[in-house]
Amino acid sequence: MVDGWILSGFTVESIPHWLQPSCHCGRMNNAKCSTLFQKPRRRTRIIQCIYVVGFMDLFGVSMIIPLLSHHVKALGASPTVAGIVGSTYGILQLFSSTIVGSWSDVVGRRYSLLTCLLLSALGYGLLGMSTSIALFVLARIPVGLFKHSLSICRALMSDLVSESERPLVMGHFNAASSVGFILGPVVGGYLTEHEGGFYTSSFTCAAIFLLNAGLVWMLPWSETLVHRTDTNANSSASKVCLDNNVNNSAYNCSQTTNNHHPAPAAEAEPGWKAPAKHQGGLRWREVSPLQPAWRQLSSVGSKIHMVASSDMWDLFLVRLLMAIAIMLYYSNFSLAMEERFSLKPKVTGYLISYSSTLGALAGFLVGPVTQLYGNNMPALLLHSTVLTCSLIFLYAAAPSVWQVLLSSTFFAISTTIGRTCITDLELQRGGVQASGTLIGAGQSVTAVGRVLAPLLSGLAQEISPCGPASLGVVLALAAVGLLLIRIPKWDGRGMAKMARL
Repeated sequence: MVDGWILSGFTVESIPHWLQPSCHCGRMNNAKCSTLFQKPRRRTRIIQCIYVVGFMDLFGVSMIIPLLSHHVKALGASPTVAGIVGSTYGILQLFSSTIVGSWSDVVGRRYSLLTCLLLSALGYGLLGMSTSIALFVLARIPVGLFKHSLSICRALMSDLVSESERPLVMGHFNAASSVGFILGPVVGGYLTEHEGGFYTSSFTCAAIFLLNAGLVWMLPWSETLVHRTDTNANSSASKVCLDNNVNNSAYNCSQTTNNHHPAPAAEAEPGWKAPAKHQGGLRWREVSPLQPAWRQLSSVGSKIHMVASSDMWDLFLVRLLMAIAIMLYYSNFSLAMEERFSLKPKVTGYLISYSSTLGALAGFLVGPVTQLYGNNMPALLLHSTVLTCSLIFLYAAAPSVWQVLLSSTFFAISTTIGRTCITDLELQRGGVQASGTLIGAGQSVTAVGRVLAPLLSGLAQEISPCGPASLGVVLALAAVGLLLIRIPKWDGRGMAKMARL
């Protein structure tokens, strides 16, 4: 397969002579075709560095998360005040995710990622100096507003890879981040046992974010300064280059030359329902961070409006339903295990760690599973959602701990695949030109789920310890029904898109 050669980083010389790019349109086209095969190899170094950034990011954050509630209570906060303070971060994330993601589309990934890392480091540094509730809240503000480094990293990777390679890269990134999230609490717990452990953990987290900022600064950004549409255009162009050599057609060769030019955003993604003023040749271009703030805000508002006016409500609704269902599954897991099976918290902790480890490892399965489905992401999302719904039901009706263990094993895998699928579908339908906006909007939808899930869990627990999981089954079934209704329409748009290409 041609795509396989491109993704594996093969050089032109390693391809059989009858497929080598030697069309009759001149040496210029040959050089362009050759460049297409070399770009993925150069981008591999950047992607590997982003994996490290994702690992260190969640490693540092997970050192702090388990200690926050204990620290705010040690500062003298009542349970109510502690709850209000704890919700500050989630509320800020809810409103800032889409804006910061769109801003990264406007000013570029490098500037926005560095800004988020440095301001997050500032927030965690202030947290290490918090000796009062007021200072604690102040420290959470920059973190709540700018802790979107992982979202920008995902948007950057979507810029660097082709559509067929994206699920594999995203799966590996999620796996690296999850490993960091598993190891962080171990180090944080060890540091807390010493005097001033919370402050040491906070400063360590701030140092990790500064280290990440240094790593991002040293990345070879000159190799990523291409139009957002170049990735898909290059993939199409490389196929045409090879077709030229098979067919020896001058007509096809002229099409190759045309395909090297980035397609306008409105034409590259027919799924967009953009206003008329955005059609007919508009290209997404980065606005310099030195430009006036009003120009940056105008561009951000334009991108957010594009997402809001697009026909993607069904994907965001599926994301919301499944996010709440999954959170309901975990919301009272420890308490339900104790009440239903008299399980000690220590054993429940082992079970949660086992599930989290499987979830991290499942990131490496995303690529092979996607290839097994032939990159049919709608079908994979539907099947993973059905499996997740079935496993939540199995957990809610489990008569023994062994059945819970079985459901937890496959639940971690299905949810990992489902999250990657829905992100990939959002980028497919919205286009990588606004990947930051789309990923940020998805994070905002998930943040809504974080606000609603505890409330729904509390109400459901009034009925039964299995109430939250049972409600999760209902929401997951609603997501399955929505997918069954909407996927045929997605396929119809996909066929129309292929016909235009």
